[in-house]
Amino acid sequence: MLPRTEKNDSQYKYEDERGVFRPDNYKCNKTAEERPNLFYPITNPNTGEDIWPSRDAVWRYSKERHEENVENNMVYWGKDGKASTPAYKRYRDLLRNGGGQVPGSWWTYEFAGHNDEAAKETSGLIGSRIFSSPKPVRLVDKLIRIGAGTNSIILDFFSGSATTAHAVMQLNAEDGGKRKFIMVQLPEGCAEGTEAAKAGYKNICEIGKERIRRAGEKIKEEAGLTAQDLDIGFRVLKLDDSNMNDVYYAATEYTQENLSLFESNIKSDRTDMDLLFGCLLDWGLPLSMPHTHESIDGVTVHTYNDGDLIACFAERVTDTVVKEIARRQPLRAVFRDSSFTSSPEKINVAEIFKLLAPNTSVKVI
Repeated sequence: MLPRTEKNDSQYKYEDERGVFRPDNYKCNKTAEERPNLFYPITNPNTGEDIWPSRDAVWRYSKERHEENVENNMVYWGKDGKASTPAYKRYRDLLRNGGGQVPGSWWTYEFAGHNDEAAKETSGLIGSRIFSSPKPVRLVDKLIRIGAGTNSIILDFFSGSATTAHAVMQLNAEDGGKRKFIMVQLPEGCAEGTEAAKAGYKNICEIGKERIRRAGEKIKEEAGLTAQDLDIGFRVLKLDDSNMNDVYYAATEYTQENLSLFESNIKSDRTDMDLLFGCLLDWGLPLSMPHTHESIDGVTVHTYNDGDLIACFAERVTDTVVKEIARRQPLRAVFRDSSFTSSPEKINVAEIFKLLAPNTSVKVI
């Protein structure tokens, strides 16, 4: 819901013991033939007169609902109580969603911005008029206010210059919200000779990332002390295929040569981070949590969200490393299958965790 304006509040000119209100139409644009249950007489309690609606515009409320309105003192008959038709009392302080402004179906440039304004916003941050028709921050700000709460996750499936991320950070700085954003964008290449290519950007995703960085820094700087805790960080993830080797052989097709494929079932070009985030997806963990890494006994150990998962993908993992991970009692622990050269070594890992961290879920990939 959008913030209220003085113009909105100026409609509430009347007041009773419950608060300020405005009279609202008691009729609707349905005919008596369409809504026969809404065509009935209403008695004005001040004059005793029975008031009928026209056959072309019957009452908005059923007879039962009208009686509830009367009982709850929601019917208004004018200042002198002798109006020719009743009105419904709309109280300002009883409006849904905090009494915000209901958005119109057509937004003016003055209200939500325009492409030229948006192009200047983008060029002001990244130093070049790269996009000809980006979305203005004001427009996205209005959409977020209407459709999302202060702890919502905002998804933009056609991120472009990442205006949505800019608007989310700006709004969080203004009202202290904890909104998060997810920007999705295909890495469309920047054609040779374009302003984007001249500025050194290879694809649209690179432009969006740079805009988020600069917008976040600018918002935090301009907000001063009020936004020192503002989260302007973000994580970049790229979609890829499985980390596991695709091996399709029938039992009769195995040869001595292709047995080497089974020394490791992980693709050779995959990094520790590829494997870590693949495990997060397999376990259904959020991809936005804190991640740290450290060296233990000469190998890298990854800790995700303070122990939701601890992983070591080294080619060789010693008992010292396994015991240290187990002592920390993570919820989940992950190792490479090829890190252990024999079945007894794998059994030993299971026994260590059974002794030191019996509640840890251990996985070998």
